[in-house]
Amino acid sequence: MDATTLYAIGELSRRTGLSVRTIRFYSDSGVVAPTTRSPAGHRLYGLDALIRLELVRTLRELGVDLPTIRRVLDRELSMAEVAAAHADAVDVRIRTLLLRRSVLRVVAGRGSSPEETKLMHELTQLSAEERRRLIDDFIEGTFGTVDADPAAVAMVRAATPDLPADPTDEQVAAWVELAELVGDEDFRARMRRTAPHRAAGRPLDIESAAGEELMRFTRQKVAEAMESGLDPRGNRAALVVDDLVHRFAEVFARTPDTGFRAWMAQEFEVAHDPRVDRYWRLVWIVNGWQVVPSLLPIHPWLAQGLHRAAAL
Repeated sequence: MDATTLYAIGELSRRTGLSVRTIRFYSDSGVVAPTTRSPAGHRLYGLDALIRLELVRTLRELGVDLPTIRRVLDRELSMAEVAAAHADAVDVRIRTLLLRRSVLRVVAGRGSSPEETKLMHELTQLSAEERRRLIDDFIEGTFGTVDADPAAVAMVRAATPDLPADPTDEQVAAWVELAELVGDEDFRARMRRTAPHRAAGRPLDIESAAGEELMRFTRQKVAEAMESGLDPRGNRAALVVDDLVHRFAEVFARTPDTGFRAWMAQEFEVAHDPRVDRYWRLVWIVNGWQVVPSLLPIHPWLAQGLHRAAAL
């Protein structure tokens, strides 16, 4: 092979792996012009055409469109610029496919209905800006009043859920649940009621009255139970709850009966709500934050255990 060698379309097809029809199309489009013609009028191509065709084939296999290829061949665009642009496009495509895979796995795991699958797909297709706007609308709809607690608003905004570009299946499932939750008016009312307590960080009335020593002991025992995965309504947790009820009853000079247990449960769940606590756990999952049981509030677990005991 040398610069003086001329090739017919059939020979170019054999050397490049492209079909004769494809080479003829590229030639007619001006992508690869013939060097000359044979006495019979057949197109002949030189070494430059062979090199251009091999480059065209490579770029087409990488997904580069023909108009862009022509600009590269005509030196209007650099190869580096094209490569960078198409690498970004491939990244977007990969993220889209990974997101679809996650949705399909969540659908399969949940046994979702067609309607739920459609909603899930729509929620995950939102852009980052649209997802942020969804949360902004939730915050504005929940706290957008003149008497809104500034600390509560700041706390919720500081923990804005942000689905990463390459989310796990768990993060996708959490985001879908979160998106459905923030649009619920009942949930917004619950958040509006409990957020100021959490933002203020002040102790509950029962905590202040019980004293630091008993509350320190309570936090330790409940945190240990949570880290061990004890169900607050289970029999093993009942031993922990019973012990705490008797200790509180002694401090408050009360009888540790059903009524006292119900009163304790009511006092401990003032600043907490199961749906609101679920929101915060979902935020942690979506943002990829480590969920540390010992740092979760003890009140919901304790309240559930007290309700269970009071119902027996």
